[in-house]
Amino acid sequence: MDPITQLVASMKIPIGRWGKVFFDFLTSNFEWFFDSIADGLSFVLESLIAFILWLPASLVIALIAVLAWYLQKSWKLALGVAIGLLYIVNQGLWKETVETLVLVVAAAAASMAIGVPIGIWAAHNERAYRVLQPILDLMQTMPTFVYLIPVLILFGLGIAPGLIVTVIFAAPAPIRLTYLGITAVPKPMLEAGAAFGATKRQLLWKVELPAALPTIMAGLTQCIMLSLSMVVIAALIGANGLGKPVVRALNSVNIPLGLEAGLAIVVLAIILDRISRVSTGGAK
Repeated sequence: MDPITQLVASMKIPIGRWGKVFFDFLTSNFEWFFDSIADGLSFVLESLIAFILWLPASLVIALIAVLAWYLQKSWKLALGVAIGLLYIVNQGLWKETVETLVLVVAAAAASMAIGVPIGIWAAHNERAYRVLQPILDLMQTMPTFVYLIPVLILFGLGIAPGLIVTVIFAAPAPIRLTYLGITAVPKPMLEAGAAFGATKRQLLWKVELPAALPTIMAGLTQCIMLSLSMVVIAALIGANGLGKPVVRALNSVNIPLGLEAGLAIVVLAIILDRISRVSTGGAK
């Protein structure tokens, strides 16, 4: 190593130590706050899981199949959804699938609730987007395992930290796609609306959002897929679901269990993808 690089290496910036001091400060002074958030989220999610598991599995499968038919107007999709979910029941993974489904739907809903307003704000404020862009780059390129450390320290083990880490991982997608959809609205369309006396709010609700809706809904699909990709990672911090049998299979080199759980995740991903495509005018 040459003298210059030796000098640079000897003057290491203590990022790790600063981070530890920061998180120690948070856990020492605001533990009650993070515990209350974790307890509240856990109560809501676990109550919803318990309610769905209390219902007969056949009824839940029928309701999801009917929902798929209602949204897509396709009896073939509804039949495929029913067959896919019955396959999961056949593999003995219904409970884990319900836990994963609740986690994914909650994470996607939270990510859209956060991402769409921020994306709209960024589309109307270029300075805000310039500030957000490196933050979004960081969120999307940071290794997923790195997210687990601070979330585990602040929120402990369980489904609540699994939800939080999934939202952090998935939220950049709707922000970027909402920004893209709003900024891609043709200017003549906006000018025509303004010429008819539309206010900024009316332009947003009656011109920009309808025109950007396909792109925004693509953000929803991305949210769902990203949330499912976090299933196995979230299992490492105590989130129940299909990730747990995958982790068990990895630890014990159990090929049958790994294949069963992995295929169940694939089936659930296909079902959610096909159902969520409806609002973009997808498959018929």
